[in-house]
Amino acid sequence: MMTRALAVAVTFLTLSACGPVASSPAPTATVPTASAPATAGPTTRPVTATAASATGPTVGTSQAVKLTLDPSASSATYHAREQLAGKPLPTEAVGTSKSVSGTLLVSADGNIQADQSQITVDLTQLQSDESRRDNWVKGNTIQTSRYPHAVFVPRQAQGLPSPLPTSGQASFELSGDLTVHGVTKAVTWQVTAQFTNQAVSGNATTSVKITDFGMSPPTVGPVLGIEDGLTLELAFSAAREA
Repeated sequence: MMTRALAVAVTFLTLSACGPVASSPAPTATVPTASAPATAGPTTRPVTATAASATGPTVGTSQAVKLTLDPSASSATYHAREQLAGKPLPTEAVGTSKSVSGTLLVSADGNIQADQSQITVDLTQLQSDESRRDNWVKGNTIQTSRYPHAVFVPRQAQGLPSPLPTSGQASFELSGDLTVHGVTKAVTWQVTAQFTNQAVSGNATTSVKITDFGMSPPTVGPVLGIEDGLTLELAFSAAREA
């Protein structure tokens, strides 16, 4: 009887010990199920937040944008300080060409596509308040019969918002290569632009030296001399196209 009782007790203890082991897979199986929502949650939230920030504060387009200058609303001007005969102080000479054309292609990431961007100014159309100055500048200084155009190829826009805005105003630097009188120099324009869905308009200025482009400051008639430094200004209006 003692032996049988001991055998029964051992059997009972063995079955009791095996019971919890057999049931343990159930809690283990539920762990992945319970943790799945926790893993899915954080992954979903950042995606939603990124989408909101992309469409919230910045209003624009993620596509490439082509800007085409409107010749009827664009002009290029030089500002030079000159000394006139009979005048004690220098005055400002201003000459303008209203023959400006070109395009600017801004990629989706805000970079300038230089191979598809160029602004051209017809220097034969330069006019100031003094025809003798104009004739000398075009005939002897710039030599427009050989070099009729000034060409600017933009390469980088530092500070230009990306994507390109469809409203508001922004200031940025536009750098590239300016070719005048057959000589090419790197220049940087200070640009202030206004943006709409249909157009971009504004003003750009830069400073250059006449002698940097292989020319000599003109001296003609009442003009005793013109300073080497010039301020160039571009007033522009461009239609935008995605």
